[in-house]
Amino acid sequence: MRPWLHLARISNLPTAWTNVIAAWLLAGGALLDVRLAWLLLAGSLIYTGGMILNDAADVEFDREHRKERPIPSGQVSARAAWVVSCGMLFAGGVIALGFGANPQITGLLLGAVVFYDLYHKRWAGSVVFMGACRLLLYLMTASAVAPFAAVSKKESVSFFGAEWHYETGLLPAGPMLVLPFALALGCYIVGITVAARLEHKNEALPVPASLLAFALLYTPAIVCAMRFSAAGGSPVQVLVLGVFALLVAYATHTLRKGGPAIGKAVGWLLAGIVVVDALAIANVSPPLALGFVVLTPLLRLWQRWVAAT
Repeated sequence: MRPWLHLARISNLPTAWTNVIAAWLLAGGALLDVRLAWLLLAGSLIYTGGMILNDAADVEFDREHRKERPIPSGQVSARAAWVVSCGMLFAGGVIALGFGANPQITGLLLGAVVFYDLYHKRWAGSVVFMGACRLLLYLMTASAVAPFAAVSKKESVSFFGAEWHYETGLLPAGPMLVLPFALALGCYIVGITVAARLEHKNEALPVPASLLAFALLYTPAIVCAMRFSAAGGSPVQVLVLGVFALLVAYATHTLRKGGPAIGKAVGWLLAGIVVVDALAIANVSPPLALGFVVLTPLLRLWQRWVAAT
């Protein structure tokens, strides 16, 4: 069983749970709604399936550079990894759709997961798709809370001297409510991925990549500060923001050391995904936000048993 846990990067799975919970609450969902439990299962299957597919797609690279991974070491067959990962992705998508997720957003999420897994070694720009996976997980969850909202605004257009009036129709309501933090989370994930790409090379992070990663990693703090200016910040929000700033500062300082230090920094940043979610819900559910923050060091400890990357 342990090789499968390594394939699934199971130590990161709770970050997918906090993503789903944060998006659900931001979109106005109730914490005790049974649909949330099903969406947590759907998110877990999509996350786990995506991680296993990542190794299945990278098997040739791993046979040359990471022979200790479960597939090249013979602990798990490549065929089994492909079947299990595809089955999990399919089941996760079906469950999400069955409990109200928007079909288009769900399809985009599954497409982003598959595209990243298949092409991330071939195209440097695929880091954007890694960020898109978490962004779309937020939007998919939110779409199940409030799928659509009527738009009362009327538009008009002139055509050969005649003016035609029409209504703009329907827009997704839930996804629009969570979009700022979904974008912030996506940027944060891209920042982590930029840094993690050099981990196996045992090199120092180049200055341009370091600056890009730094800017992307602090995006959630910028979004949170903008919320301060719009509605004022609660003590819990200030506390969570301080924890987030310290975590990113420590991680970026560690990144600059290069070599093995990159892996350590990436581990903390991955555990810090739950702090990003805490920032998102600090005003919605302060106790839960604090619980997310407490989860961070526990995830870091778990990474010592099952590697996060």
